[in-house]
Amino acid sequence: MSEDLIEIGKKNAAFKAVEENVKKGMILGIGSGSTVVYAIKRIAEINKAEDLNLKCIPTSFQSRQLIVENGLTLVTLDQYPEIDLDIDGADEIDKELNLIKGGGGCLVQEKIVANSSKKLVIIADYRKKSEKLGENWNKGVPIEVIPFGYVPILKKLEKLGGTPKLRMAQAKAGPLVTDNGNFIIDVDFGLIESPSDMNDKLLKIPGVVDTGFFIGMTSKAYIGQKDGKVIVL
Repeated sequence: MSEDLIEIGKKNAAFKAVEENVKKGMILGIGSGSTVVYAIKRIAEINKAEDLNLKCIPTSFQSRQLIVENGLTLVTLDQYPEIDLDIDGADEIDKELNLIKGGGGCLVQEKIVANSSKKLVIIADYRKKSEKLGENWNKGVPIEVIPFGYVPILKKLEKLGGTPKLRMAQAKAGPLVTDNGNFIIDVDFGLIESPSDMNDKLLKIPGVVDTGFFIGMTSKAYIGQKDGKVIVL
């Protein structure tokens, strides 16, 4: 499958999600990742053409830059702790609309914004859709952890049946450091029968800040298909 067709699917999903959900005067949560880039562009176009007076809260340094670069109004969660709509991407979506997120390293801030929103809308391409989590996403469940405890946490993750790996930075020596100053451990659990149960077990480990499981949070998912069409789940 050509990369161009995948990008067309992402763009179409993002545009449809924005056009069907973004309304005048909204406080918007803006997620992270490659598909969200298309959403921001469309939000900026509509905001300018229709004078929607939108206010945008970023989930990461990347989304903060996108908001500013596209001339949108940047606000904070401190100013607006109740968000009307959050638009974000996902690494994997199951049939119950549970998600794995955090491939880009922004999972904790993304989850805080999603949890503060009345509605979470996910945009993705067809490669992210699975019957069960762990089916198509093979890089593991991202878990943000306090650096002080990462070695004992690795051991505890192995006891839960996972294969954990400390995520390393790409352009510098050493571990990747999140926007919150923490490490990320990616854990391969294979096919995940009960994301909710696994999430509960992980959160009980001291030093785990949060996980890349987003359970029961998604209102709608817009999935770009191979032929450019968009299905809404």
